[in-house]
Amino acid sequence: MKAEVMEMGSLLIFLRKMKGEGHSPLVIHIRNVIMGFVGGSLTIAALAWLTDMNVGLWIMAPFGASCVLAFGLWDSPLSQPRNIIGGHLISTVTGLTVNQFLGHGITAMALGVGLAISLMMLTRTTHPPAGADPLVVMMSGSTWSFIVSPVLVGSIVIVLIALIVNNLSRQRAYPRFWW
Repeated sequence: MKAEVMEMGSLLIFLRKMKGEGHSPLVIHIRNVIMGFVGGSLTIAALAWLTDMNVGLWIMAPFGASCVLAFGLWDSPLSQPRNIIGGHLISTVTGLTVNQFLGHGITAMALGVGLAISLMMLTRTTHPPAGADPLVVMMSGSTWSFIVSPVLVGSIVIVLIALIVNNLSRQRAYPRFWW
């Protein structure tokens, strides 16, 4: 009986955690909204233009999410150059490696994403949009050249435009750190 009461107490504590602790801490400043719009638009336009001009692939869906962080939450540790470039590289290499050895089934996709998350955390390069890279690699049948284009080149373009756009504002300083 006592064990059941303790289990019920643990369950209630567990469920209470899901209640949350109030309202979103995000503050809206119109100049930040404008910077996000400009930075995201310029970056995706540049990557799409490179793709169009070069007949190669220079853009992928996770880059849109990277722009949200690079221009909307530029001061987050997850938005820094090390995280954008390193996170995408690590996750893509992970996806390609898992795909090579395990294929692209459900188990491989799950392990690819889980392993990518773990490796980003271990290397301090966590970048949430990069968590999708193993799925992109596996679902598109990408080859090892995907590491360079679009991943490395695209990540560098995001960082370069983030360096310019974010530092146009006196209220912003980007990056917070490189290494």
